Amino acid sequence: MKPLEAGDARHAGKYRLVAALGEGGMGRVLLGVAPDGRLVALKQVHPEFAHNARFRTRFRQEVQASQRVSGAFTAAVMDADPDAETPWLASVFVTGPSLKEAVEATGPLPVDAVRRLAVGLATALIEIHRVGLIHRDLKPGNVLLTGDGPRVIDFGIARATEGGPDLTGTGGIVGSPAFMSPEQAESRPLTPASDVFSLGGLLVMAATGHPPFPGSTTAQLLYDVVHATPDLTAVPPEIRALVEPCLAKDPARRPTPQRILDFLGPVPPGTRPWPPAVHDLIATQDAAVRAALSWPVPPPPPAPPKRRRWLPVVTALAAVCALAAGSLIALAVAKADADPPSAGANLDPTSLDTLRRADPCRVLDDVTVPDAGKLRAERGSGYLDRCTYESRSGGTISVKLGDQIYVEGGRPTEDLNGRQVLFTEISGSTCDASVQVPAQPDLGVTALAETCALAKATLGKVLDRLHGGGNGYTLAPGTLLALDPCAVLDRTAIARAVGPVRETKLNRLRECKWTATTSLQLTFDETPTGVPDTGIPVDLGGVTGTRHETGDSCTLTWNHRPLDARESEHVRIFAAKTEGACDATVELGRALVKALPR
Repeated sequence: MKPLEAGDARHAGKYRLVAALGEGGMGRVLLGVAPDGRLVALKQVHPEFAHNARFRTRFRQEVQASQRVSGAFTAAVMDADPDAETPWLASVFVTGPSLKEAVEATGPLPVDAVRRLAVGLATALIEIHRVGLIHRDLKPGNVLLTGDGPRVIDFGIARATEGGPDLTGTGGIVGSPAFMSPEQAESRPLTPASDVFSLGGLLVMAATGHPPFPGSTTAQLLYDVVHATPDLTAVPPEIRALVEPCLAKDPARRPTPQRILDFLGPVPPGTRPWPPAVHDLIATQDAAVRAALSWPVPPPPPAPPKRRRWLPVVTALAAVCALAAGSLIALAVAKADADPPSAGANLDPTSLDTLRRADPCRVLDDVTVPDAGKLRAERGSGYLDRCTYESRSGGTISVKLGDQIYVEGGRPTEDLNGRQVLFTEISGSTCDASVQVPAQPDLGVTALAETCALAKATLGKVLDRLHGGGNGYTLAPGTLLALDPCAVLDRTAIARAVGPVRETKLNRLRECKWTATTSLQLTFDETPTGVPDTGIPVDLGGVTGTRHETGDSCTLTWNHRPLDARESEHVRIFAAKTEGACDATVELGRALVKALPR
């Protein structure tokens, strides 16, 4: 456990970040504190995944499934934001070393402890498989030994990195070679039986101190997993009778987790499931957590000097604009299908209207940017206002229109043709360059690249292209693209769903949040055509939506109309932190279906 460094973010969503717990292949894990005082293990994904459109889509899907897992031997997912600049996921924090750390520090576990471990892992897999997930990376580092039993972490999230070498760097194989199944090693379709093979490997490691396949290279390990007989010579007979069928090459011959529980039978009650040396490790980590929570909170990074003078002026301007906008709501909805301005128009590149009509994947497609060459758009990000481009060198450049601006790293502002550019340097590997939207200064036009110089040059090209026009969406009849999500419904309709509205806020270009007794969030985005949302069908009055409930929150989604041959315009309503959240989303959904253009 290490203190956060000077340039590290101090918050992710509503969680205050306290210390760094570790780092793995997919991301960095931080100790966080929720507003109610609960501790979380918050995983922030690495930038190379965060900037990949396919990863974000899969991460969002896997998070939704993972939030339904709540078994006794899992670390439950409490919260997540797959749409954040750096996507993150927060799980319940539990004190205890990983199985890997415990065996390396104290040696193999005794038979009774291995049996308890097997019961806990099988119980966890039953819960994980119940919601349709496969863990895919069940390894010693993803099993924690806590004071009352094991906890499985990171369930289901490994799947977000599947899909090719651009995500995994290894030709699409996801997992840890020493503990993956033969079908996983050969990139064949997986079933829950794949996790049972991994469970068998974990038990061998716990009982002997080494995995069942001792290959010295990744290639040798993968070959042995598929073809070789596991080394079980040091496994105690009681444990060997269990792990041998788990390690069968044929998935159909492996026992189910329930069969494993039946084989093991009931576990005697006890308050200390592990050897004393492991409980000493738990106590040491608990003391380290208490010490970290007492560390003084460091001051936030200094804000850009010019931003303080800029915001009050723009805020006043935004208030005036808001008054005018109130009388134009009906007009804005009625004119959603109007033709866009002519290609040669001198458009304001930072007006919300210009940004909603602009297609972020046309702004720089086939355009040459200095030091990057000609760019090629990669569509399918799940967003209507973001796009990732591939540069001549194989690197990526991202463009975001009307998104939240985050200023970190202390880099001074710079001028770009009379506009103030704000920078955020991310882990020294990427940089955001942004200009503010005058009507709402916390939103901006942003370019993300490998260096701040390249990000600024790209941003300048984006602004020039927006100013010249000719790179907008085709606004077909009935489209959502030009709509202000905060203006589609009046406050009366919102109040019927959630009560009197205290605040209305445009979170980003196509996302609005209303705060009342609870909060409601409306988002217009895109989704692959023909890929159904998971959940319960709901009749919204001529449109069938899909409702998905997680704890005390609820999401309602439906496809509005085709965007192109592959993607559809997608509506998402999210309600949180209240009893009856799903009733609120359905109430708003039915009102919205009537109000949206057709």
